[in-house]
Amino acid sequence: MGSELRGVTTSFTLPMFRDRAWPARDRPGAVIVGILNVTPDSFFDGGRYVDPGHAAAHAQALVAAGADAVDIGGESTRPGASPVPQAEELRRVLPVLRRVRPAVSVPISIDTYKAAVARRALDEGADMINDVSAGRFDPEMLDVVAGADAAIVLMHMQGVPAAMQRAPAYPGGDVVGVVEDFLRERAAAGRDAGVARSRIVLDPGIGFGKTTLHNVQLLDRLDAVVRLGYPVMVGPSRKRFIGELTGDEPAGRLAGTAAAVALAIDRGASLVRVHDVEAMVSVARVASACRAHAVGGSTSLDQ
Repeated sequence: MGSELRGVTTSFTLPMFRDRAWPARDRPGAVIVGILNVTPDSFFDGGRYVDPGHAAAHAQALVAAGADAVDIGGESTRPGASPVPQAEELRRVLPVLRRVRPAVSVPISIDTYKAAVARRALDEGADMINDVSAGRFDPEMLDVVAGADAAIVLMHMQGVPAAMQRAPAYPGGDVVGVVEDFLRERAAAGRDAGVARSRIVLDPGIGFGKTTLHNVQLLDRLDAVVRLGYPVMVGPSRKRFIGELTGDEPAGRLAGTAAAVALAIDRGASLVRVHDVEAMVSVARVASACRAHAVGGSTSLDQ
């Protein structure tokens, strides 16, 4: 299924929402999901947007910079992070969502693996749940999403955030095959629970229980996940594997992130989740146009 934006035909697929459409844009292809962390301990921007007013202002800035959606997270899932109690996550997320929802017209995603948080957020106007556990950590999650007729991102993660980077390994070294099989099974579980196929997004989980080599292999062979037939989201933004390749700390990983985003789009990612929206809009514009031509689509370059 292609996506037509102002006469530009591409090969990218996007999830559908309940009552909200993707915003009209003047560029083709992959969409930009802007990150809004409302946590004190996220690895890059922890503590900056815990105040609901500051968070709403940042959400508006993300959209003004070109974000097609905003992803709000109330619990850090960085390597080594400790779990956050449900009540605390709700305390962080709901006041921000109540300020952000009327401030932006784009879809809002909530980054949580707790069904109770998802339920409350969907009631408050969220459109999609971004679950790093792919519905495994809370057995009610898929039912909650299906009952709300919402969209969900199902992500692969080996282990749990607190321990996932302790020597991750995959049978036969085949990280791509393991991730592909896992996401196929979780997508089927979502459909069995009643989540519409058009509302399921898959995420290979860059940085979640993977070495630098694993992450590179997943980006290079992302088409194996794309062939499962669902929109694919990739979130490489300023992550550790980029620093291991470039020697940069998180603040210096913009160029490395741009390279990873361009490669993900070239391999078929439909959504990219990033901190630096304005810069990644330009990356997505170029990479998406190249991708569209590679698979036989057309772009404004043909005019």
